[in-house]
Amino acid sequence: MSRAPRLAGYALMAAAALIAVAMRRGAIEAVGPFPAIAAALFLGMVGAMLVFTDLMVRGLYAQVDAAKRGEEEKD
Repeated sequence: MSRAPRLAGYALMAAAALIAVAMRRGAIEAVGPFPAIAAALFLGMVGAMLVFTDLMVRGLYAQVDAAKRGEEEKD
């Protein structure tokens, strides 16, 4: 199982933080037709969703694997 989705999520959250810093310094007001805050919130939201989804799926696979090992030890 690849860690690429989680790393992409971290990259999106970092991009959102960079947009927020640039906004705070007054260097950027809009990203295309959208306000910079909307772009930062969207990138951060999608990034967090990717990271947490990847971690939840990994946890689920670990629980299934532990249950299979427990059944094998009983037999």
